Amino acid sequence: MQRDPVCVLVSGGLDSAVLVWRELQDGGEVQPVYVRAGMAWEEVEHACLARFLAAIDSPRLRPLASLSLPLQDVYGAHWSVGGEGAPSYDAPDEAVYLPGRNIVLLTKAGIYCALNGIPRVALGVLAANPFPDATDTFFADLQRALTGGLDHPLEIERPFATLHKVDLVRMGGHLPLELTFSCIRPVGDLHCGDCNKCAERQQGFLDAGVPDRTRYAKQQGLV
Repeated sequence: MQRDPVCVLVSGGLDSAVLVWRELQDGGEVQPVYVRAGMAWEEVEHACLARFLAAIDSPRLRPLASLSLPLQDVYGAHWSVGGEGAPSYDAPDEAVYLPGRNIVLLTKAGIYCALNGIPRVALGVLAANPFPDATDTFFADLQRALTGGLDHPLEIERPFATLHKVDLVRMGGHLPLELTFSCIRPVGDLHCGDCNKCAERQQGFLDAGVPDRTRYAKQQGLV
């Protein structure tokens, strides 16, 4: 039986890219949604996302919807806006926390779903995510709030909530993952190879035993 359409919140990253592919495998129509919030990496990330989606094109893959909900006015001089001081290669995961990120993404996507008759929204949150807007309680509360506030039944789905980066690399190892983008301080259109997210990406490929075809501006010991 064909599943209901699903809105997949996408970045240019590996997790959401594999999530789009997985949802297509499940047989329903997939609406990818990208939310621009004014982050320093968005231009190159969005371009990579467009290339990845074109590479896995499917009759059930709807055209990418690009929405906007800028955060520069509240983030101010935060490293995510200007790029200066972005967490380094060996920084802990807690250092890349973006306050309210999932609230913003899911609120904008939820409104889009309500206006377009989509009953499900999925995002690629992984296990061991340390942030307060990635807990079971948070997602359950936000689902209730969006459903009630929009008068539109909406399920927030996290198919990868028990998985880790290595699992996603193994799952999507046959996909053109080199087209995805995970960096928070890009060098032109390249991954910098020197930030926390590049380190996480490289470790995922290494642990999965899958060749990393990503182009990095700086080569570290893992690549």
